[in-house]
Amino acid sequence: MKRLTAVVPCFNEEEVLPMFYEEIMNVAECLKNEVEFEVLFVNDGSTDGTLQEIRKLRERDKRVKLVSFSRNFGKEAAMYAGLEHSTGDFVAILDADLQHPPKMLIEMYHGIVLEGYDSVAAKRVTRDGEPKIRSFFSKKFYNILCKLSKIEIVEGSVDYRLMTRQMVKAVLSMSERNRFTKGIFGWVGFHTKWIAYENVERAAGQTKWSFWKLFKYSLEGIIGFSTAPLAISSILGLAFCGFSVLAIIYIVIKTIIWGDPTSGWPSLACIILMVGGIQLFCMGILGQYMGKTYIEVKNRPIYLASLVETEEEQDDRMSEANQKQDEMLPETISKATNKEIT
Repeated sequence: MKRLTAVVPCFNEEEVLPMFYEEIMNVAECLKNEVEFEVLFVNDGSTDGTLQEIRKLRERDKRVKLVSFSRNFGKEAAMYAGLEHSTGDFVAILDADLQHPPKMLIEMYHGIVLEGYDSVAAKRVTRDGEPKIRSFFSKKFYNILCKLSKIEIVEGSVDYRLMTRQMVKAVLSMSERNRFTKGIFGWVGFHTKWIAYENVERAAGQTKWSFWKLFKYSLEGIIGFSTAPLAISSILGLAFCGFSVLAIIYIVIKTIIWGDPTSGWPSLACIILMVGGIQLFCMGILGQYMGKTYIEVKNRPIYLASLVETEEEQDDRMSEANQKQDEMLPETISKATNKEIT
């Protein structure tokens, strides 16, 4: 029987984990005759009792797996780690706060198995439980990103989706450090079905996404999948340079023909401020790209796991232990033989 791995990034989700576990296991019960089910929790350096809660669930149910980071590396790294440690023929990514309804996995699974899709993804049609100002900027961001880049990102799309192993391998093949998973999903392509759902409030706890974090995340998406800002800065630079030249020509003609010289310092100050401003603007954009290149060149790991508890890791440890015993066995026999001879 094939296996489905549900990857669940967690950061300070202690309160909601018991409720999420019950919901996801109800889904597993519905699919028990069709697919094996396992849940892989990725603890993203939580500072509350999230790790302890996951380990309690693991003691109760061997279908629960765990990867725990040495510190908080962010949701993007947690999703990558989950995909990397997943073993299922089908892999889902969903949040633990129940804003991604686990029961949708049933429809997603049937969409792949019965309808032949490579991926079934969720998109929000409402943003209930989310501040209106955030909803407004989020909508504008996706509109801008779709226009600036060559990838297709569906409005309202979230990270919640179920993928085939083939698509998971494609996503993992893109190992850049500055990750924007929604863009990566669009870039790798594959035949995707979209399921609409209504957003709900968190079951417990508080959101970890501040406005500033969302802004930086949006910037990552634009810079990571588009070079349009570079072109825009070049066009603006040419436009301002052209305006400066016209202004200088106007001042010269006015002085020669009408004999009405303009005092030097106001015009000079305006030109300097204008040119200096556009230079700083362009340098800022170039700096963003150079910064991303610098991070990629350092080639740091995307995450560091301080703890991994999966069947595969246990098998590896058992294999290493058996190998050590095999290596020690001849030495033990030799010592025993020597003792008998003595």
